[in-house]
Amino acid sequence: MIFARYAVAAALCAATSSAFIAPNNAGHGVKTFSASQRVASPLTAATLSAPETETAEADAPNAMRPPVNLAWGDVSDQLMNAFGYSQAEVDMYDGEVENSKENLMQIYKALQLARGFENACNQQYMQGKIRGFMHLDNGQESIPAFVDYAIKNGDKKYSYYREHTHAIASGVDAGEVMAELFMKETGTCKGAGGSMHIFDKSTYFQGGWALVSEQLPYAGGAAKSILLDRKLAISDDEKYEKQDVAPPADDDRISIVFVGEGGAQNGRTAELLNSAAKDNLPLLLIVIDNGRAINTFTGDVATNGKVYEQGKHYGVPGLFVDGHDAADVAKGGKAVVDYVRSGKGPAILQVHTYRFNGHSPADPEHERGRKDEKAWARSDQDPIKKFEEKYTASGVFTEDELKAAKKEVLADVKAAVKFADESPMPPVELAKELEYPDAPDTDYNNKPAPAFADAVNARTISPEKMATVTAHIDSLREKAKAGDISIGDAINLAIHEEMLRDPTTTIHAEDLQAGSSYDIPKLTQQTYGQIRAADEIIDEGHFIGKALGEGMNGYRPIVELMNTNFGIFGMAELSSAGNTYATTGGQFDMPMTIVGAGGTAPNQALGAEHSQPFHAYVMGIPGLKICTASSPDAAYGITKSMIRDNGPCFLFAPVKMMKESKGTLDLDVCAPLNKAALLHEASAEAVASGGAVTVLTYLHGVKEAQLVTDEIMEEGFDIDLIELRSLKPLDMDTIRTSLERTHKLVILDESTQSGGVGATVSARINEELFDLLDAPVKRLCMDDAPVPYASTMELAVVKRGSDVVQGVFDLCTGQY
Repeated sequence: MIFARYAVAAALCAATSSAFIAPNNAGHGVKTFSASQRVASPLTAATLSAPETETAEADAPNAMRPPVNLAWGDVSDQLMNAFGYSQAEVDMYDGEVENSKENLMQIYKALQLARGFENACNQQYMQGKIRGFMHLDNGQESIPAFVDYAIKNGDKKYSYYREHTHAIASGVDAGEVMAELFMKETGTCKGAGGSMHIFDKSTYFQGGWALVSEQLPYAGGAAKSILLDRKLAISDDEKYEKQDVAPPADDDRISIVFVGEGGAQNGRTAELLNSAAKDNLPLLLIVIDNGRAINTFTGDVATNGKVYEQGKHYGVPGLFVDGHDAADVAKGGKAVVDYVRSGKGPAILQVHTYRFNGHSPADPEHERGRKDEKAWARSDQDPIKKFEEKYTASGVFTEDELKAAKKEVLADVKAAVKFADESPMPPVELAKELEYPDAPDTDYNNKPAPAFADAVNARTISPEKMATVTAHIDSLREKAKAGDISIGDAINLAIHEEMLRDPTTTIHAEDLQAGSSYDIPKLTQQTYGQIRAADEIIDEGHFIGKALGEGMNGYRPIVELMNTNFGIFGMAELSSAGNTYATTGGQFDMPMTIVGAGGTAPNQALGAEHSQPFHAYVMGIPGLKICTASSPDAAYGITKSMIRDNGPCFLFAPVKMMKESKGTLDLDVCAPLNKAALLHEASAEAVASGGAVTVLTYLHGVKEAQLVTDEIMEEGFDIDLIELRSLKPLDMDTIRTSLERTHKLVILDESTQSGGVGATVSARINEELFDLLDAPVKRLCMDDAPVPYASTMELAVVKRGSDVVQGVFDLCTGQY
């Protein structure tokens, strides 16, 4: 088996390595195609048509996707027509590369480093030193070469799972990238990320994301963070924390996001283009067009391969270039980058290329035409071979110069492998340390506010707006003192106090200007402007994703979901938010507060879709802190703490009690995010007689239990009523203390029997507190059937106070 792995690795490296020989078609006429011939071919009917070129027609190679063979003149025409460049400006971009031996050598070394690194990765994978999924970039080296040439350190970079070369071209140390693949502590993410999750804070390389196209809204949020820096006149200090120093006057940072043309068919592309155009974001979308969605021919599953033209609907220009010519990609790409840097808005760069390897080393490549195309592309579409042939033939380089450069680069690759091989594995304790940026028992009252808060507020909020919001806050605080504030207003008050306390706090919501459904974001945009309080399109995944991008770049986004069930659209983004701190090896905090109304009240009459237990759905996402609040006071204190937390937090409030529940607030006090609340304590007499039961519940269950507490006491029993304000982490200490008195447990649960919150809580209690129980745990949970609209049917699915009465009676009388 070891021999076989070496043999495969050697064959792949030989097939993809650069050689100083003429390509197979040298001397026989380069195989090129007119646009009309390509469109007429049945094999290319769904393939991108390049701009018209004057080329000689020839028979198609044995590939489903013929080359485009764009000349620089074709690229020049696009730059002038789509981007408004003059001929002189286009000639300048051409000359900066073609007339500079130094720039050409930079491009060549980047090509060779990308190829050499990926070949080394393949060898180490076959030897078993790299594990898990790995995706190689061989054949697409013109893209990292362009990144090396045109992208700056301060630019925000978001890639997908085939990102090794993008990271290295962005300045990430090759040894640290290789060490990450080797799962070593010296890796970019301390071995916590792996091949698909390369992150490096010092170069603003922000992933490596494994779910196809999830990175698109993240890059949009990162681009928004650049505009926020400029608007608030703050910037990153040497620790990448915000300081009261404005970005330089010539700040031209941009956000770059990579996506395959198969992944670009995802609806997130349209959402990103819309958002980027609306906010004039400094964002570049790089489409890596290798004709394959995994291994499937993209034309088999997508009608429009012209992703670079999709921006026309939004006023976003696009450029199409041939990845076979690395110099042209660098020249054209640099022009597009400069367009974005100039403040004219977002743009698209689509690079037509071929991937020499399968989706991953373990890929069977059974899809139609893949093996033939791969063999042909290695021979005829190698960007390194083309570069060598072009610039040795023109006399720019000698073969010896290029051989020396290649030798230098491969020595660096060898050193990277050695560094990774000799590095230590991470300690086992690191896994738990990376669960949360802030410990569960953090006292958020002790967290200092940014020193620059007053200065930023003074320069970004007019005196009139400050007077208005101050009056609004004063009104809500008076309501709180009078015991007349609702849950929605309590959260709104907490949000305003925190947005003024820390100007890096932002908020995203649908219907935000109007205050959404429960007034949670009321008056935020009117006070802080659209830059900090953004009305969003109706897709929760999109704006949760943008919030994630802001959170990675020094901001504290709040996401108001209106109804928490709508967050189902953002499960990918929520999952990644929970994973980010750990996956990045602790480099990137992920402050994000998600809040909304949820749960299922008896007789709710909202039907199945608005009654789903989303709080149970997200319980399994690592890294999330999940809380509930059935009262204004709990909602207020928890919201303030969540906004100050450096990790992702999710607050669920009861949908049918948002305006109904009223109370006082413990003003200016942050609540713990890891504690339950004892709302009613069973009498000592009930405990002594064995007639006391612990009741655990949350959301509407609190009201249901409170409504029947007197009835239970009239029957001669009593309860410890505990509100589970923290679903994760779970407050086992409070539960233990109660069970040490009552020894019996009822769980009134607003989630399903299978996979619900009650199931998790019951399992923990049986595993950790079994000796304290005198009877089985009584779970009063929703049935697994969807929640009906009709109240008569709903009785069979949703539990309520009467069920608590019966449950307590059954446990106290031994009827179980």
